[in-house]
Amino acid sequence: MVMAFWFQPSITPGKCWPFQGSQGHVVIRLPEHIRPTAFTVWHISKAVSPSGEVSSAPREFTVFGVDEAMAETLLGIFTYDVHKEIAQTFHVQVLQEL
Repeated sequence: MVMAFWFQPSITPGKCWPFQGSQGHVVIRLPEHIRPTAFTVWHISKAVSPSGEVSSAPREFTVFGVDEAMAETLLGIFTYDVHKEIAQTFHVQVLQEL
C-alpha cells in the first residue's frame, strides 16, 4: 500500500509545514492497521529555495509505530542528508509485530 500525506494544500517553495525550534513531533493516525516498510521524506533543494538555504530540512528523526493499545515499536532512527536527492526513502530498520 502506498500512502501520501500532504499536510498543506500547497507544496511550493516557501509554503512548507514548519516546526518552531529544533525539534517537533508528528502523529499520523491511519484508518487501518498497516505494516510500514519504508518512509519517504521530501525537502526543497537549495536550487529552488527562495532563500538559497535548506537549514530547515529535517536531519535526524525517529519513527515509531503505535498499536491500538498505544504501545510503541521503534521502526528506525534515520538521517536526512541535504546533499542527496530531495526525496529520500528510509526503510524500516526493525520489523516487529504491531
